[in-house]
Amino acid sequence: MSKETNFDSLDDVLDPNDVYVTLDLDDNITIECKAISIFEANGQDYIALLPLDEDGNPNDDGEVFLYRYFEDEEGNPSIDMIFDDEEFEIASDRFDEIQDEAEFNEM
Repeated sequence: MSKETNFDSLDDVLDPNDVYVTLDLDDNITIECKAISIFEANGQDYIALLPLDEDGNPNDDGEVFLYRYFEDEEGNPSIDMIFDDEEFEIASDRFDEIQDEAEFNEM
């Protein structure tokens, strides 16, 4: 589904201190996302992306995209879709744990 990832596309409405990813999806759909977490599960790195609306605000339904995350020898980042349901479940469960830990630490 994701054809290209650009870690350098910042709009004026977005905080330049954060990392943003532009996803070019099928049907010529482009979605700007904020990277909210890079985490490890079962020896693989993953990235959680929060889709933003045209004003740079988080989506209303709280949807988050999970992708495999890689860096090449030079440190250039890339992402890849998760096709295996079991792998997605592992990544999703770990992301949920991280979110729960963050909420607990905020108390």
